Amino acid sequence: MTENVWDYPRPPRLEPVGRRVRIVLGGVTIVDTDDALRVLETSHPPTVYVPPGAFADGVLQDADGSSYCEWKGVARYHDLAAGGTTAARAGWSYPRPTKGFLDLRDHVSVYPSRMEACYLDEERVQAQEGDFYGGWITDDLVGPFKGGPGTRGW
Repeated sequence: MTENVWDYPRPPRLEPVGRRVRIVLGGVTIVDTDDALRVLETSHPPTVYVPPGAFADGVLQDADGSSYCEWKGVARYHDLAAGGTTAARAGWSYPRPTKGFLDLRDHVSVYPSRMEACYLDEERVQAQEGDFYGGWITDDLVGPFKGGPGTRGW
């Protein structure tokens, strides 16, 4: 089934991914789970959030800095390390999300472009251009997508 990102809601909606999520870094599968959530927001590819317990031991490391999302609250950042590779500030989570996103508490999202590969079922996802939002693009998704140069003001 095709999804058009312009049919996604604003404010965003949180829902189960409904597909197997795998993430590879440094030649190591660091996540393999069927228990992930996705955030759907108008003009954006879905952002996938994984429970912290789904990450392989020792992969997640706290990083400096934070950011604010008007919908989800204050995010903290994570470095991810596996197989001799470290991806600095490549993940983020919400330790105290806003009321509408309480199920996201401590789930971690990653920028697909900073991982070796991210998969939904057997499909390798493409990274959302610009790396500001961290969306996961699949073949069943229709844009145009916000994120590339000149699109922040849409």
